[in-house]
Amino acid sequence: MLNIPQWLMACMGLLCSLVVMAQPTPQPGVWTAKDFRFHTGQVLPEVQLGYTTLGNPAHEAVVILHGTAGTGAGMLNPAFGGELFGAGQPLDATQYFIVIPDALGMGASSKPSDGLRAAFPRYNYDDMVQAQYRLLTEGLKLKHVRMVLGNSMGGMHTWLWGIQHPDFMDILVPMASLPSAMSGRNWMMRRLIIDAIRNDPEWMSGNYTQQPRSLQWASTFYATGTSGGNQGLQRLAPTREKADQLLNQRLNTPLKADANDNLYQWDASRDYDPLAQIGKIKATLLAINSADDERNPPELGVMEKVLPQIPNARLLLIPGSEQTAGHGTTGQAKWWKQEVGALLKTAPRKAP
Repeated sequence: MLNIPQWLMACMGLLCSLVVMAQPTPQPGVWTAKDFRFHTGQVLPEVQLGYTTLGNPAHEAVVILHGTAGTGAGMLNPAFGGELFGAGQPLDATQYFIVIPDALGMGASSKPSDGLRAAFPRYNYDDMVQAQYRLLTEGLKLKHVRMVLGNSMGGMHTWLWGIQHPDFMDILVPMASLPSAMSGRNWMMRRLIIDAIRNDPEWMSGNYTQQPRSLQWASTFYATGTSGGNQGLQRLAPTREKADQLLNQRLNTPLKADANDNLYQWDASRDYDPLAQIGKIKATLLAINSADDERNPPELGVMEKVLPQIPNARLLLIPGSEQTAGHGTTGQAKWWKQEVGALLKTAPRKAP
């Protein structure tokens, strides 16, 4: 006969199993956009656009946009999707139709490593948003979505979504991003990755036979310099020995990336600058940043100048601490999921 603690544990295990079983299974897909025209004027007869969905297409749609070098499926990780998409959570996938595109140049979407290498069109963020829009409207037949939420690069895309398609969504949640020109440390560090790859003799103008070694070093340098948070990194590496161990671990972890793909991904941000058109945004907007974000430091004062130009816009600034992770903080939904959940319940709906 089970004693009380064992009985309680058995019941809890059964309930957890039922909750997991009730969650919709992620559905990967690829849609082909015909005659895709890039901002450069180049046209590819076909562009593949990968995506992941959860839930019933008959429900209200929510769009989630990932960061640089990520994929849609990557947003299902425990710290992000694990806090949002489960039963009873803010973006319960039994209540919403969740769409997570693979950005152009990443995941299952068309990219240089598919064959064109350095001859692939030099896309920018406008091209990436256009690809997402075509996927949602032509591929998935969506006319309107409840919310567009994006993190890091996805956050910058979210600002552009509000400008380029202001009536397509009720809510915008740009995270870990600023609605201003790519500049300062953010661009300087990105260019160091780009130049490190291009100046590597092993790159061979994009026609390499093995991945240039500069890719791993440059990626590690950028991630260490622009993410993690001062307090967070100090907690992880409180001595020189521990700092060396952490760095060696990062440098020696196999990097599953392609140099051309990576170069294009960072270069795509080069002309990002939504500031002049920010007044076109109509959706209810909640910008979420962290106080220790190395790429988007709050002391630049961008939000204080921009948000008053947008009706129904406000900022949630997550305080820095030993538990936050700088630019990586917003990738942990625990810091902001309650605010987003409340916004979904209160923000007005527009007619599609």
